[in-house]
Amino acid sequence: MTELDDLVARARAWLADDPDETSRAELAQVLDGLPGTAADLADRFAGPLTFGTAGLRGPLRAGPNGMNLAVVTQAAAGLVGWLAARGATGPLVIGYDARHGSRAFAERTARVATGAGREALLLPGPLPTPVLAYAVRKLSAAAGVMVTASHNPPQDNGYKVYLGAGLGGDLGAGAQIVPPADVEISAAIASVGALTDVPLGGLGVVLDDDLVESYVDSATRVLDPDGPRDLAVAYTPLHGVGAKVLAAAFARAGFARPHEVAEQAEPDPLFPTVAFPNPEEPGAMDRVIELAKVTGADIAIANDPDADRCAVAIPGPLGWRMLSGDEVGVLLADHLQRRGVTGRYATTIVSSSLLSQLCARRGLPYGATLTGFKWIVRAGTDLAFGYEEALGYCVAPDQVRDKDGITAALLVAELAAGLKASLSTIGDRLDEIAAEFGVYATDQLSVRVDDLSDIDKAMTYIRTKTPGSLLDEPVISVEDLQPDADVLILRTESARAVVRPSGTEPKLKAYLEVIEPVVDGDVPAARERAAASVRALRTETAASLGIW
Repeated sequence: MTELDDLVARARAWLADDPDETSRAELAQVLDGLPGTAADLADRFAGPLTFGTAGLRGPLRAGPNGMNLAVVTQAAAGLVGWLAARGATGPLVIGYDARHGSRAFAERTARVATGAGREALLLPGPLPTPVLAYAVRKLSAAAGVMVTASHNPPQDNGYKVYLGAGLGGDLGAGAQIVPPADVEISAAIASVGALTDVPLGGLGVVLDDDLVESYVDSATRVLDPDGPRDLAVAYTPLHGVGAKVLAAAFARAGFARPHEVAEQAEPDPLFPTVAFPNPEEPGAMDRVIELAKVTGADIAIANDPDADRCAVAIPGPLGWRMLSGDEVGVLLADHLQRRGVTGRYATTIVSSSLLSQLCARRGLPYGATLTGFKWIVRAGTDLAFGYEEALGYCVAPDQVRDKDGITAALLVAELAAGLKASLSTIGDRLDEIAAEFGVYATDQLSVRVDDLSDIDKAMTYIRTKTPGSLLDEPVISVEDLQPDADVLILRTESARAVVRPSGTEPKLKAYLEVIEPVVDGDVPAARERAAASVRALRTETAASLGIW
C-alpha cells in the first residue's frame, strides 16, 4: 500500500464516522480531487489537533487536524469521561462566541454531557469568555467549556477548558487547565471509540439572562462606588461579542454609554473591517481612534472578539497612541494599590519588571510566572491582580480567575475619570510613575518561520553562543528554564531579553526591556534614550539568535 493509499483509507474511515453532513461532503470533495488535492488531504490528516493547556484551536475544516463536529464530539466525550473517572461533581457549563460553528459545537458538547449522565448548562447566547469563566465558579460547575478562537483569524475556532473547584483547587477554581490535566484529558480523548457509539442526550438547560446580570453586577464591584464617572469613551468590540455586556456594565457602574464604532459593533464571524481581529495588530484600532477624535472622547477602548483582552488608546502631544500591555498593566496595578487593595500582584517573566518595583516600594507581595493566565492566576491564594503584556488583565480574581476585558475596561475608565476630575490624564500618570521609578521601555522581536526546526536552531544558537554583553554592559545573569520551559533569560544591570518559542504560532519571540533613569526630572529625555536603547537591543538580540 502506498502512502497515498493509506491516507485515502484513513480518510474513508473518517467519513464513515463523521456525524456532520457538511464536513463529510467537504472531505468527499477533497477525495474526488485526488491526486491534485493530495497535499490538502495529507495536511488534514497530519495528526489530531493538539489538546494543549488551553484546549483545542485550529482551522474550521473536515478531518482530525481541524475544528469540526467530529473533533468536538470526541473532545467532549473524552472530557466528560475524564471528569467522571475523577469523581467530579457538578454540571458542565458551556459558553460560545459568534464564530462560525461555535453554537453547534457548544450544543454538541452539551448533548455529549447529558448523554453521559452529566448536567449541561448552556449560556444563553454568544457571550464573552470571562462570562463563562465567571459561570464556572458561580454555578459550582465540575468544569467549563468555552467555544472560541479568541483573536485568531476568521477561519479558526477553538475549545477552551476550565476546571471547577473540585478538580482545580483553590488556585484553579474557574481557571484554565494546566498540566497534568491537559495530558490526561488528551489521553481520554484519544481513547474514545467510534463516534457513532457516543451517546447523545438533550441540550440540557439553557440559562437565562440572570447569569449575565449576575456577572455585570459582580463586574461593577471592582470599582469605588463613590468615584468620579465623568468620562467620554470610544469603544469597539472588533466584530466580537463584548459590546452588549460592556455597555451594560458601564451603565450599571454609572458611566455614560460609550460611543461605539458602528460598523464593528455587531458580531460578525468574517471580521470584515480588520485584517486580523486582534487589537495588538497594526491598524486594528484605527476606527475606534478615529471615532474618539470625532466624538471628543477622553480615551479609546477595544476588546478582542471574545472580550477577554482590553486595549487602550489615549491622546497626547503627538496625537493618539495605543498603550502597550505593560503600560496598562502597571497603570491598573498602581491604581489598585493607591486605592488600598492589598494582596499579591503578579505578571509573567516576559512582562515588564516595573510591577516588581511598585510592589517592593509599597511593601506588597509580587509574583512572576510563566506566560499564560493559567499560570498567573495560580501565583497565590492572595492574588489581588494579574496581567500579561499581551493585553490581558485579571482585576477581580475572586470573581473571574482569568483575563477579563470587561472588568479591565471598567477599571481603566475609573482611573481615567479620576484623573480627569483632578485635571490630569493617563499620560500624566505614566510620566509620574516614570519620574518615580525610571523609564521601563519594552519591545518585542517576533520572527515568523515556515520551518519549525528554524526555531530550534535559533534557540540552540543563542544557548551555545550566549552573548557576554548587551548594550555594552556585561551580561550578569543567564537563566535557562529548560527542561520545564524552553525559555532563556539574559540580564544586564539595565536591560533584559527573554527568548522563547511562541506557544500558539510558528514564531520565535524575544521580549526586551531597557531601564533608563530619569535625570533632573526630564522624563521625555529619558524616554528618548530608552527608545534608542531598546531599538539597539532588538538588533543585538537578533544577532544573538543567528538572525540578521
